[in-house]
Parts: sequence; structure tokens; C-alpha cells
Amino acid sequence: MKLVSDTFPDMGFMPDTCAFGLLEPDKSYRWGENRNPHFAWSDLPAGTRSLVMINDDLDVPVRLETFNKEGSVVAREQQRRSLCHWVLVDIDPAGGPIAFGELSEGVTEGGKPGPEATRGMRQGLNEYTDWFRNDARMGGQYFGYDGPCPPWNDERPHRYVFTLYALDIDRLPVEGAFDKSAALAAMQGHVLAEASLTGLYALNPNAVRAL
Repeated sequence: MKLVSDTFPDMGFMPDTCAFGLLEPDKSYRWGENRNPHFAWSDLPAGTRSLVMINDDLDVPVRLETFNKEGSVVAREQQRRSLCHWVLVDIDPAGGPIAFGELSEGVTEGGKPGPEATRGMRQGLNEYTDWFRNDARMGGQYFGYDGPCPPWNDERPHRYVFTLYALDIDRLPVEGAFDKSAALAAMQGHVLAEASLTGLYALNPNAVRAL
């Protein structure tokens, strides 16, 4: 089973067009185009009836004291955790690739609608829902893809892992505002194979040069 993208190579940098947040010269954020990458798959196992895509940032700082703080850095060795950026289920294996920007274009303040998506697919809640929970302007339910927005002072490029799962069922048994944990639980016993692709992203030019 293979997963490829025309948008970035495995372990290559994702373009700014996929980012949720971009940096202004004064280090304030502006919204990005926030377009989902292109994805195509091949060599699916026999019996594949649907696909699921999950995207996680593996490098979110656990401690936020230095997060976007002038005069400080988020140290490369600092403890990290994952944050889910996308849950997409009920992908038709024979339906053709996911097009660039097909499922996300632009940032929607206060939440993004879902779970229904194009071509019979459904999208779960990503973890911007929790990140913005106490933000009066941004708070809401965020369904679908929302791209990178790492701290501008992070010494480490963030790794965004896109994992595609081949399932032996036509429709994932989750309903309503489901999230990654609900999707993973519903997939138990139905995964035939998986493949992944990792994109890198950083707003700190020193992090890019550090590779």
C-alpha cells in the first residue's frame, strides 16, 4: 500500500499554501490559504472497501511558557505531544485522488462546518477545537483539515504525519461530531493495511536551516 502527494515529498517541506497561519514581519500571524494537500494511493490490499485519513503534528510543545515569546525560543529538546489536524473517513478507494484544496480552502473563524464533505466522505473534529476553546473570536467546532501554524520561535521543524488506513467496511460506524479517538476506536478490527507520508513545516527560518 502506497501513499503519495503532488504537494510535497515524504519528509519534505509543505508549501505555505497548506498553512493555517503565516507570519508577518512584525511576528503577528495572518491567516493562510489553508488548503489540504493532494493525495493519491495505490497497491491497496484485497478487500479494501473504504479509506480513512488522519493527520497529526508530532511536535507541539507540551509547555507553552516560551510559545511565541519575544526573546525566547521553544528549544529543540523540549518535550512534545501530538495534535490532530485532520480526520477524514468514508473515502471511496476507487474514487480517485484527494485534490489539492478539495476539502479545505481558507481559515474559518469560530469553527468549520461538518461532518459532511464532498463525494460522500465525512470529516471529524480536529484539535483546533480544543486549542481555541477559550478564545472568544476563534472558539468553536473545527471539522476537517486545518493546516500548520507552529510557533514562530520553535527551533524544531514540525512533522505533520498523514496516515491512510485501508478498511474492510464501507462506512465507519461513527456519527455526529466524532474525533480522532472515536475514529480509531471504530476502526479496531477493520484495518487491512496503512501507509503514511510526512510533511515538514516551520515558521522559524533557523529551524529550516537546522535540518
